[in-house]
Amino acid sequence: MIAVFSKENFKQCCDHVAGKDKDLAIILRQYGYPPLWSRSTSFATLIHIILEQQVSLASAKAALNKLKEKIGTLTPKKLMALSDAELKSCYFSRQKIVYARHLAESILSKELNLKKLSGYPEEIIRQKLKVIKGIGDWTVDVYLLMALHRNDVFPVGDLALVNSVKQVKLLHPHVSKPEILNLAENWRPYRSIAAMLLWHAYLSKRKN
Repeated sequence: MIAVFSKENFKQCCDHVAGKDKDLAIILRQYGYPPLWSRSTSFATLIHIILEQQVSLASAKAALNKLKEKIGTLTPKKLMALSDAELKSCYFSRQKIVYARHLAESILSKELNLKKLSGYPEEIIRQKLKVIKGIGDWTVDVYLLMALHRNDVFPVGDLALVNSVKQVKLLHPHVSKPEILNLAENWRPYRSIAAMLLWHAYLSKRKN
């Protein structure tokens, strides 16, 4: 059975993982429950995550909004109808134009079926998405966690998450990703929930 979290069990999952780790329990006490960050399982969500690669969330959101202003509902067919110049005017880099087009083409040719993806195990989803140019583990992790609500995903490629782990666990600034993943093993089978608590701490500290 595929394990997912939902609005109904989210707080219970937070309590469970905080019960296994005193540092996560402190986050919960100090900042309360994190928001249940959620996105649709759509083409638009994957385009949004591609836009978020290596830029600020605000920049990615501005590009997505600009694109939606231009074409309305974001579909593969509408995206493919735009010229490179039109996509550049929506703040797409040359590289991200290639990625977005390849994703759109894969859906239009029926090589990728987003509706069917949600029923597959994580390894198959990862395999199917990583065939697309520009989609790597971080993009898949964010999609698995925020769109498909899989319980046990830890996006170690996410800078904010890694920085939060370092702060919360008082780790050496140059600690390696494999070491962080090893530490995250303690949070199985709720690594997604641990990630949300850690993002919540990171964002809450930045507000103060």
